[in-house]
Amino acid sequence: MMSKRNPRILKIFLYMLLLNSLFLCIYFAFHSSSSPDPPHHLHLPSRFHVSVNNQSSIQKPWPILPSYLPWTPPQNNLPARSCEGYFGNGFTKRVDFLKPTKGEGSWFRCHYSETLQSSICEGRNLRMVPDRIVMSRGGEKLEEVMGRGEEEELPEFMEGAFEVAEDMVSFKRNRRIGGGGGGGGGVSRRLVNDEMLNEYIQEGGIGRHTMRGLVGSIRAVGIDDFVCEEWVEEPTLLVTRFEYANMFHTVTDWYSAYVSSRVTGLPNRPHVVFIDGHCTTQLEETWTALFSGIRYAKNFTKPVCFRHAILSPLGYETALFKGLSGEIDCNGESAHNLWLNPDNTKTARLSEFGEMIRSAFGFPVNRHRPTEKPLSSSSSSPVHNVLFVRREDYLAHPRHGGKVQSRLINEEEVFESLHHWLASGSTGLTKCGINLVNGLFAHMSMKDQVKAIQDASVIIGAHGAGLTHIVSATPNTTIFEIISVEFRRPHFELIAKWKGLEYHPMHLANSRADPTAVIEKLKEIMKSLGC
Repeated sequence: MMSKRNPRILKIFLYMLLLNSLFLCIYFAFHSSSSPDPPHHLHLPSRFHVSVNNQSSIQKPWPILPSYLPWTPPQNNLPARSCEGYFGNGFTKRVDFLKPTKGEGSWFRCHYSETLQSSICEGRNLRMVPDRIVMSRGGEKLEEVMGRGEEEELPEFMEGAFEVAEDMVSFKRNRRIGGGGGGGGGVSRRLVNDEMLNEYIQEGGIGRHTMRGLVGSIRAVGIDDFVCEEWVEEPTLLVTRFEYANMFHTVTDWYSAYVSSRVTGLPNRPHVVFIDGHCTTQLEETWTALFSGIRYAKNFTKPVCFRHAILSPLGYETALFKGLSGEIDCNGESAHNLWLNPDNTKTARLSEFGEMIRSAFGFPVNRHRPTEKPLSSSSSSPVHNVLFVRREDYLAHPRHGGKVQSRLINEEEVFESLHHWLASGSTGLTKCGINLVNGLFAHMSMKDQVKAIQDASVIIGAHGAGLTHIVSATPNTTIFEIISVEFRRPHFELIAKWKGLEYHPMHLANSRADPTAVIEKLKEIMKSLGC
């Protein structure tokens, strides 16, 4: 009987197989003839992935910082000229130039600050074409490019230096905005017109606003014209630097990059691509420590696409720089106190940033610096480091002669007088010891410089960019600035104020300091520390 049923079972099996095959044929025939994915599901495949630093795509996590306060979302109804508006997330107005869509679609938007009158812009699927950026290659050793002009190092953006992909429906609808072609053989439109640039990326007093030029170069192109062979998947900051070899101006760039990362809510520390043609400097050590990797735009050999790019405002647009010419009446306060009692006239953001720098180099960020104990003494008296930040001759950039302008013509005499006073054992300070540190920063690594700042109870120095390091000082540090008549500028008094540090100026009638007066002032400061 089983043998009679076998042919019937076999026929049923073959029939089911045939029916299933017919169903699959109908299914694939229908889908192959149907329209492609709807425009909001843009599919931008990557040929292969590249990393910014050519070594690793690993992103560094954000460290835990005692002075950290939440950045996002921004505070509701934030006053325009509040301290959070100046130093934190005052970028409360969002402007969408290419609206986000579902799936892998592109978008581009800017976050505008009424207080700083500048924008942090960001985009998804942003294509950079290095051949359309006119500037030197960048990243060379200093000795290889001596004599190169600054104009060669600053970027000029041709149309289409940057591009974003736009679905065809939106592209046809928006094409009339900003006009037609340019930026490379296919049809494209300008993404941000002059009216919008004037409103959200204002030139201000900046003669050559390179970030404005970058945004002005962006073209929206159709999907078929958006070809990417290389992708950077990690969030990446695009940064243009001007006075890149100057410590003060570089700190403004670091701070702008840090703020941009926080305002856009990045979960980890981003990579950095320099959109400039400067050579390398010692300061890149800190760029590398702060962020996940650095690279120069012209080091990419072909067009490259960034899955998420953030355009960091120029350092000139930060409160650190703008405060030099306009009064920013903010005082430093602990994050703990501000969390309990919010105050629009106080800030902990610079303290947070200083902790970020120290943490980036692996140093502790506890709020109180313990004083040292003598190594070869039975005395239990604390020892305070007094750091004298020196100005030395060094070669800074291709147009530099290697000579640093003296701000204190008898600096060596002052330092030696302090050294002999302490060595004499007759300081009159019986309750503590003093360790005088010779801060020859031009010949120290950035990590060693930051450590010297962190370990100092008192920081002394003539007015000069090296004193900008006080942004990394701990909360109980005292600043003693010697100011010659030619350099009465508020840089370091303001940083001390915005961090809540004790600040003592000594104004000179010329460029020479009386060593005895310096000793007496330091003695007064040490007594205030309990010595």
